Amino acid sequence: MKLARTVLFIALVVVGNALITWLNNLPQDTGVDVPGGKVNSVSFAPFREGQSPLTQVFPSTEQMDEDLRLLAGQSRTIRTYASSKGLAEVPALARKHGLKMIQGAWLTSMNMAKDNEEEIAALIKAANEYPDVITRVIVGNEVLMRGELEPEQLLSYIRRVKQAIKQPVSYADVWSYYIRYPEIAKEVDFFTVHILPYWEDEPLLVDKTADHIVKNYQRIRDAYPGKPILIGESGWPSAGRQRGPAVPSVVNEAKFIRSLVQVADKNGFDINVVEAFNQPWKSKLEGVVGANWGLYSVDRELVFPLTGKVVENPNWPMRVLVAGLLTLLAVGFYAKRLQALSAVQLFTFAGFAQLLSALQVNQTGDLWYTSYNDMERFHTLSIAALGLAFGGLLIQRAAESLRITNGCACLPAWSRYLFLTFVALAFYKTQAMTLNGRFLSFPYPLTLIPVFGILGLLVLGFIGGERNWRQLLAGITGGTAKTGGVCKLSMLLAGTGVALLAFETYQIMIGTNFPTAYPIFADRLYAAFMTTLTYSQLQGWVLLIAALIFLLPLRLLAGVLIFAVPALIVGETHAFMSGYDLVQDHPDFGDRLQTSLTYTLINCQLLYWLGSLLVLAVPLWIGGRTDSRARL
Repeated sequence: MKLARTVLFIALVVVGNALITWLNNLPQDTGVDVPGGKVNSVSFAPFREGQSPLTQVFPSTEQMDEDLRLLAGQSRTIRTYASSKGLAEVPALARKHGLKMIQGAWLTSMNMAKDNEEEIAALIKAANEYPDVITRVIVGNEVLMRGELEPEQLLSYIRRVKQAIKQPVSYADVWSYYIRYPEIAKEVDFFTVHILPYWEDEPLLVDKTADHIVKNYQRIRDAYPGKPILIGESGWPSAGRQRGPAVPSVVNEAKFIRSLVQVADKNGFDINVVEAFNQPWKSKLEGVVGANWGLYSVDRELVFPLTGKVVENPNWPMRVLVAGLLTLLAVGFYAKRLQALSAVQLFTFAGFAQLLSALQVNQTGDLWYTSYNDMERFHTLSIAALGLAFGGLLIQRAAESLRITNGCACLPAWSRYLFLTFVALAFYKTQAMTLNGRFLSFPYPLTLIPVFGILGLLVLGFIGGERNWRQLLAGITGGTAKTGGVCKLSMLLAGTGVALLAFETYQIMIGTNFPTAYPIFADRLYAAFMTTLTYSQLQGWVLLIAALIFLLPLRLLAGVLIFAVPALIVGETHAFMSGYDLVQDHPDFGDRLQTSLTYTLINCQLLYWLGSLLVLAVPLWIGGRTDSRARL
């Protein structure tokens, strides 16, 4: 009978998780369907995993043909950004699938003048060979915003193309750059402006973007009446970091695209959606958010439909199933001993196991989806293994709190080192955000296991009669137990970290265009190593940081985590304050500070991460009172 009660409570918590997950993934109304299920135009970059314009690895003809066959059902026109190298066959394939084209030429700095010449020649050739397919051309994309060409240099390229082809010629950039450079506006036949509310200096809720698009379109129209305007890029990311009130998600991307189409139809705007396919190579430059703007995933699966309701994560049933199996395994290990617990204790214990299991599965699934090479997948698997190991120790500690099992002699040491490894991971991610915070996602999911483990143990300790919460928290960091061998363990981790970092640096060197960009080995090695400083998915650094913090006083570590909270708030606020458009719209320093601070403090992802740092700091601070950092 008591065994049946245990099975019942396991079933209840699994069903509870299924219910919550189901409610979070109900099909949602994201606005009026896109007429005919087709957008007018969509940006087309055919790169898949392992392919990149940076490494000069291009898709095959068969892959591009497959992509355009898919897009023929989603769009009437495609916009390309380059014309040479591996993309020269796109116009012929577009003709095959009945697609029109806005053909682009990718320009970069004059240090790459040969590549620029190749692009211009290929653009002219394609426009003259496929006048029935290529209806307009764009010379250069955001090259002024990147500061790679001066306006006069860009003008010379535009004029050459205009003289050589019959199609209208434009240049593409963020809308404000047309205001800054009227000489460019005078030369082009039509304006190609990028209006991306997510990236604006004053980001918006997705539901507030329609008026913003109209306002910025009208700014160009008022400044330069008469010429046609193409909104050359407008879209929303389905994953990545939150910016102020702008939250990336599948549902929000669907809302934005449908709203954009409605705004365009109502006002007669000419629009191009960015973009057709998620681009894994962009994660190197713009993090997770840069790789997730597509109508299709990297695997060529629709991220969301253009008609009908939208589900945030259609794979949620599989996650619930796996989390349920983990819970059954964890609770089943203590099945006989659980029979002595009261109903409240048993239900709380099963719920704790289910919570940790669900967090583990969701974290691993999300990380795997946004891993785009073997190193990143190794990073994901390493974090998953760390979470499973520490989660198992947390469940064992919970069982001890409820007095259904005896204390394990090795538990304090393992708990200490695994917890400190999570702290090392938190340090690593925090410094990465400090160096490259604009693009990196807030990494709060990575610490959910220890954070909710700590909170859950406090609840279970109270239910089980273990009211000394300081002692319970100190136990997470080993308490007063001797954790000998720390120096040897630290040296082992340091050696492993150096070796792993060397291997990861080597992979970066051979996995990019470094051999071409840096023909001298010493320069190439230095550039690759510097890249590792801002690459947030390397395990070598985590092990090196762990090797160091194993030797440091716990209260010092707690202080660093606590200090990181205001530091990140200041950094995020400063990033908003330095935005060009924000400075123009809020010239008063106090007003600009208040606006920037507001954007920072309404960022739930940032607040989750800061809260995680503070929760991690508590056991370190408490444990530091009695910890003498036992040594051999």
